Amino acid sequence: MLKAESMWSPNQFIAILLLLGAAVFPPASWAASKQYFVYFGTYTGPKSKGIYVARFDAGAGKMGPLNVAAEIASPSFVALHPNGRYLYAVSEERSGSVSAFSIDRSSGTLTFLNRVSTHGNGPCYVITDKTGKTALVANYGSGVFASMPIGADGKLGEAVSVIQDKGKGSDPNRQEAPHAHSLNPSPNNLYAIGADLGLDKLFVFKLNAATATLTANDPPYAEVKPGSGPRHFAFHPKGRFAYVTNEMASTVTAFTWDGARGVLHEIQTITTLPSDFKGENTTAQILVHPSGKFLYDSNRGADSIAVFKIDPRKGTLTAVDNTPALGKVPRNFAIDPTGSYLIAANQKSDNIVVFRIDKNTGKLTATGDTAEVGSPVCVKFLAVK
Repeated sequence: MLKAESMWSPNQFIAILLLLGAAVFPPASWAASKQYFVYFGTYTGPKSKGIYVARFDAGAGKMGPLNVAAEIASPSFVALHPNGRYLYAVSEERSGSVSAFSIDRSSGTLTFLNRVSTHGNGPCYVITDKTGKTALVANYGSGVFASMPIGADGKLGEAVSVIQDKGKGSDPNRQEAPHAHSLNPSPNNLYAIGADLGLDKLFVFKLNAATATLTANDPPYAEVKPGSGPRHFAFHPKGRFAYVTNEMASTVTAFTWDGARGVLHEIQTITTLPSDFKGENTTAQILVHPSGKFLYDSNRGADSIAVFKIDPRKGTLTAVDNTPALGKVPRNFAIDPTGSYLIAANQKSDNIVVFRIDKNTGKLTATGDTAEVGSPVCVKFLAVK
């Protein structure tokens, strides 16, 4: 019999065990439930106090009233731990920080655990790796990616990797300096992809979940067309393809993904805008449907959700629809784990809108279910136990 190490590297072997374990003991967010908590990050002000939570019934497509889950300054992006017991939120301020909370699984309310520095200003993104041992953060203002360990108690340790991007892009107004915008673990948890809007680059880092550290891969990055401004990034569920929304160009770039070597290869770039749209627009959020059949991207200016069909063999996109967001500046949205509904957060109109997803076409239809909260900018689902 061949020894495991003759077939895979130690990190690859760990990743395989991790994925097998997840299949047997799935995270709470994967639970076969139709009852969810939905968390909303906001920019705080007269109409918002921090993080809000509502119950959502995916069987009926109905959202309950919003309640304050935790008061915190401008939690513009939140992330859930794989075990469903903890939530993490960046505070998008000049002196950047990320906070850890425990989750009351009966009410959805949050209890503050601790806070650490993101070692940059304007943090705009946080996520955990697949094991829940590492938090990954992007600091937009200073162009810094950071990683920090997560303890067994859910608390955050001080950052162990702080990576300062350098350079500038082709647009003197938006790309005068690096602007790290998102940082996402790969499906096998061996890499993390960092999108820098200011440099038109997707940095590829090797991820060591055991030590919560990031190191440059070889090759260290992939590039998009100058002036594109890559923002958020999404992997296809099958792990063969990946997609980035280019905020400044209002496009999506599709890639093939080599998960063994950590290499992105561009295969297509396509507009997110309706053919008849005239005016200024930037994109924001991008997600692949749980089925892997469709991709969604939000337009701020056109104020719509672009819908694309994904070719299962090639990974390329075909435009299907552009659905009005029924609000101004759809900054973020999320798809419930059953794949039946999409909830969009419209930042400038202070409203949240529920859409039904046609699982055959991917098209969106507003259900009529809405809610109001000041400057909603992030949406996350958690299964209720």
